[in-house]
Amino acid sequence: MAWLLVIVAGILETGFAVCLKLSHGFTRLWPTVAFASFALGSFGLLTLSLKKLDVGPAYAVWTGIGAAGTAIYGMIFLGDLVSTLKIISISLVIVGVIGLQLSGSAH
Repeated sequence: MAWLLVIVAGILETGFAVCLKLSHGFTRLWPTVAFASFALGSFGLLTLSLKKLDVGPAYAVWTGIGAAGTAIYGMIFLGDLVSTLKIISISLVIVGVIGLQLSGSAH
């Protein structure tokens, strides 16, 4: 269950990163409200998961999901540059996160 919380927290991290861009420096109300909601949810779920998980692997999974998810979202929906190197780099982040998760021990 703790890993499920980390995964959902990572997805929410993607949401808060995208909303941060869409808020245009906190000048747009609804993206700013969404940013705050996603951020609180993400940090809250990560905090709950850390009661059961080692911090290193959990944090790596959380940030990896957020980084990869944000980059993928940006390429698909925000017109961010798509390149072979970017795709390979995102893949390496995901592989690294999986490796850290597999090497970590849950309590």
